Amino acid sequence: MVGGFGLSGHPLTLIDALLETDTKELTVISNNLGEDGKGLGKWIREKRIKKAIGSYFTTNKEAVEQWKNGDLEIELVPQGTFIERIRAAGSGIGGFYTSTGVGTELAKGKEEKTIDGVRYILEVGLRADVALIKAHKSDQLGNLLYYRTARNFNPAMATAADLVIAEVDEVVDDGWLDPEQIITPHVYVDILVIKQK
Repeated sequence: MVGGFGLSGHPLTLIDALLETDTKELTVISNNLGEDGKGLGKWIREKRIKKAIGSYFTTNKEAVEQWKNGDLEIELVPQGTFIERIRAAGSGIGGFYTSTGVGTELAKGKEEKTIDGVRYILEVGLRADVALIKAHKSDQLGNLLYYRTARNFNPAMATAADLVIAEVDEVVDDGWLDPEQIITPHVYVDILVIKQK
């Protein structure tokens, strides 16, 4: 999983760090794939991603071309369903029923149920081995605060992965953060990386 919406809240330092490895054939769960050569667009350009699960990929023309050529598999998920699948997995919920997508290509192969006269499809929780997230501040323990729109998919993703790596702008001393403002408790965070300037 990679947090962010557009380029807002993307863990750009972590994205760049992966390019220094030989990691490839990735399945990436992210709202989008950055832009051409920016954010996750760097992974697309280097052909590191084999499958993308998310809502909005057309801002990256290279991703669209790779999909057209059969080099990239895409699983489109409506944005509300996307975040709810992540939230469900992070809460230990196996799946949920939604009317979004009923009767469309997105519903093919999914269990359908009628409840009170309304058709629903079953969507399963979305979990990852690793989540790369972006936060604004952390204390030494890993309690996280987010800056404005970086609070998009990052907090939910922190709950739905086996290993959570958080890129932060600043690490402060324990006790400096107001407990009432902490969004992601440290129990979800495994590794902290300070953003490269």
